[in-house]
Amino acid sequence: MNTVTRPRILVVGAGFAGVECVRRLERKLSPHEADVTLVTPFSYQLYLPLLPQVASGVLTPQSIALSLRRSSRYRTRIIPGGAIGVDLEAKVCVVRTITDRIVNEPYDYIVLAPGSITRTFDIPGLTDNAFGMKTLAEAAYIRDHVISQLDLADASQDPAERASRLQFVVVGGGYAGTETAACLQRLTHAAVKRYNRLDPNLIKWHLIDIAPKLMPELGDKLGRDAQEVLTRRGIEISLGVSIDKAGPEEVTFTDGRVVPTRTLIWTAGVVASPLMATLGAETVKGRLAVTAEMCLPDHDGVFALGDSAAVPDLAKGQEGAVCPPTAQHAMRQGRHVAENLIATLRNQPLRPYVHKDLGLVVDLGGADAVSKPLGVELKGLPAQAVARGYHWSALRTGVAKARVAANWALNAVAGDDFVRTGFQARKAAKLKDFEYTDAYLTPEQVRERVEEADRAARCPPGRRR
Repeated sequence: MNTVTRPRILVVGAGFAGVECVRRLERKLSPHEADVTLVTPFSYQLYLPLLPQVASGVLTPQSIALSLRRSSRYRTRIIPGGAIGVDLEAKVCVVRTITDRIVNEPYDYIVLAPGSITRTFDIPGLTDNAFGMKTLAEAAYIRDHVISQLDLADASQDPAERASRLQFVVVGGGYAGTETAACLQRLTHAAVKRYNRLDPNLIKWHLIDIAPKLMPELGDKLGRDAQEVLTRRGIEISLGVSIDKAGPEEVTFTDGRVVPTRTLIWTAGVVASPLMATLGAETVKGRLAVTAEMCLPDHDGVFALGDSAAVPDLAKGQEGAVCPPTAQHAMRQGRHVAENLIATLRNQPLRPYVHKDLGLVVDLGGADAVSKPLGVELKGLPAQAVARGYHWSALRTGVAKARVAANWALNAVAGDDFVRTGFQARKAAKLKDFEYTDAYLTPEQVRERVEEADRAARCPPGRRR
């Protein structure tokens, strides 16, 4: 008797792209049309743009971690782990679970949305001594770390130690770095008033970037406006400068300056997930080269999108232009890939992805912000209203919207709290400890593992010959 099986759809990654794809599939596909599986270490979607506000304590971690199981249509099977390799020929994804067990997950259709990782360079001491700002755990950890520096400086009798604990360095003049420096500087500025033994003038924040301009995507005027806001707050901005080497108690800049500090936060951009390198397919600066329909050429049933895919930006009308790795593109690509996948299942034509950028928003904390919605340049309170309005509306669930709105209102009325939550253990956790970039397999290792599993399935142990 023949057994009819439903097509197996495997979605890798629970970021903006992956979650929007899964949600659209759950809404548009009936249960008998396909089985949907999601590979992700955590059963929540992280609203990444608000991470600096978690680090500064304006928002609680739970408010930007959107549960994947709250949907009334939820029926997706979740594998708690991360994809470390894909065999496109055998249609098998190799997954390392959160218990370090490695399993092979077969599929008929795969949606690759593993996102990105922090971009690092071969700088001595960087991964051993710098903090990142890419995960919820990192944001919570950094908050504890920054407050602990104030506590330790207040208790110290050594002027040199006190000075090094009260200097903070953020590398990266993009949105993440600028917002991180802005939000954390406000936290320390408010907190130091509670430390009678500390001189507020000893607290120094440095924001450095190798680029000649701060957030060049905003344009010259808004970039200068943001720089003026940060400078007015006392943040020292150095452009055309990067890190030469990083130590546990000091950082050396490429211009020769040596800054005593126990806090180096690295936000100098992102690169595509190393998973893309396991496919043996063409990439563009690490991002998987796909068509405008977000299909992988010459491989049926393979879709890729988000930060890890070089999706052609047809709205720009420029040859070779690809969509930037932003949340607004990832969300729309997720929904679009789901529609194209459904069209594939139903033998309908696929549609190319086209989306005109809606603009950019940068929340600098308090009443300070710069925004460029639909090309209109705003700063101050109007820009802050646009920035927070956009983020609030982009949150996927009503519960998340309520929590974020309540956090903002409470912070506006009651101010900041300066309590360490206990995330900081005795052993420091740095950049290399949060992003497991050494866990991925090579294409050869993926193929070898899949073939070994096939041989074991054909001839199980103990079988009579």
